[in-house]
Amino acid sequence: MSAIFKKGDVITNNYFTGTAYLEMLVPEGTEFNCPIGNVTFEPGARNNWHAHDGGQILLVTSGEGYYQEEGKPAQKLHVGDVVTIPANLKHWHGAAKDSEFVHLAITTNPQNGGTNWLEPVSEEHYNAL
Repeated sequence: MSAIFKKGDVITNNYFTGTAYLEMLVPEGTEFNCPIGNVTFEPGARNNWHAHDGGQILLVTSGEGYYQEEGKPAQKLHVGDVVTIPANLKHWHGAAKDSEFVHLAITTNPQNGGTNWLEPVSEEHYNAL
């Protein structure tokens, strides 16, 4: 799979299942007020349910993955898809079981706060997709 941006470092917090990588392209706290991270998920990797105080935009650049809002069916994501996530909406995103998945994660309205991490997406829930 060809990469547009550097893969970055392995994410070592407890908010992901499987292996994922992060390369910040525009760091937080800069004059641009628009943090952008390149996130790479290995097949089957995903983040926990979470919500962003200021919202988020995802731009899919490689592979196939999923995005799901609480109470709605998961959406399959492909290269070129754009997901706009309103502030405080509980959701998760990650790779399909058989595909690496890469997206740019754009933090919107960072002055409103950060990310509120919640419970992991269960194996049972994920495997039912």
